[in-house]
Amino acid sequence: MVPMIDLKKQFAGIKDEVLAVVTEILESAHYVLGPKVSEFEKKVAAYHDVAEAIGVASGTDALHLAVKALDIGAGDEVITTPFTFFATVESVIYTGAVPVFVDIDPETMNIDPAQIEAKITERTKAIIPVHIFGHPADMDAIMAIAGKHRLQVIEDCAQSFGADIRGKKTGSFGAAGCFSFYPSKNLGAFGDGGLVTLRDAGLGDRIRILRNHGSRGAYQHQSIGFNSRLDELQAGILLVKFRRIDAFNSMRRENAALYNAALADRIRKPIERKGVKHVYHQYTIRSAKRETIKNRLNEAGISSVVYYPIPLHLQEALRFLGYKNGDFPAAEEAAEKVLSLPMYPELEKKTIREIAEIINNV
Repeated sequence: MVPMIDLKKQFAGIKDEVLAVVTEILESAHYVLGPKVSEFEKKVAAYHDVAEAIGVASGTDALHLAVKALDIGAGDEVITTPFTFFATVESVIYTGAVPVFVDIDPETMNIDPAQIEAKITERTKAIIPVHIFGHPADMDAIMAIAGKHRLQVIEDCAQSFGADIRGKKTGSFGAAGCFSFYPSKNLGAFGDGGLVTLRDAGLGDRIRILRNHGSRGAYQHQSIGFNSRLDELQAGILLVKFRRIDAFNSMRRENAALYNAALADRIRKPIERKGVKHVYHQYTIRSAKRETIKNRLNEAGISSVVYYPIPLHLQEALRFLGYKNGDFPAAEEAAEKVLSLPMYPELEKKTIREIAEIINNV
């Protein structure tokens, strides 16, 4: 079976370094907020050219703590996309704020900036763009709108580690950039993990307190916080992978280029807008024959996944928001046609050609 991502293959290439760093941490007996977490935070902050990077327990927590740190809460509204993983809106709802959806750009499947201003009200406090599948959202337009209306911008970078716009990394445009290190991500841990990048070091102090039970330490608690710390073992493993992230992303881009060349033009392939670097967390095609393609691939022992089959505004859990079918046609059409194909740095070229041949035959 060809998996969506082969973590065993990746581990084989870094096994000795991973075991060495894990042994080092175990022998140090320093497992929580230790030197590896600090080193990782500093290196990620430098990589993104931001003031702070703060490790937390998951990508969901990164979003939640960023929203909380920006004093967004009950009665406030946050504009975001309906075509994303559920965690994007969970982070808003956790604080008592209300997610307000804007339809997607049919080309990139990112939030459509041209539709944002119509949704801004006196209660709007922030915009959360999601760099879906690794293609950066239109941050120039989004930041201009946010500046005009004095809104905060929180970037959901769960799928875009290393992506950039004219050399400026995703996660360095808004007040906060929120990353997930779930094992399948471009930079993945061996379990859950997350991180917040910040342009303002002052905001970093708030998140450090929030992630540690509302405390700076010494059992003194300045606020009601959370238990959301990046594990020292995960930080050590992430440091090993971080040294290779640009190489890993380059390999993903090479694989995407081969998919693009091998797939017939009648298949709707992902695009890369001028001036941006797509890091292909997913390689996602669109076709009205999606189910047939998926079935043929499965018969050949090849994995494929629909990200995402139900847009958020139609999810049962969000029925209370009052949206209905037809409210966001571009997101709904994407949900009906998208199919993500195997994508990881070590994916063999001959396998990509075999996958493309099956799809072309359909």
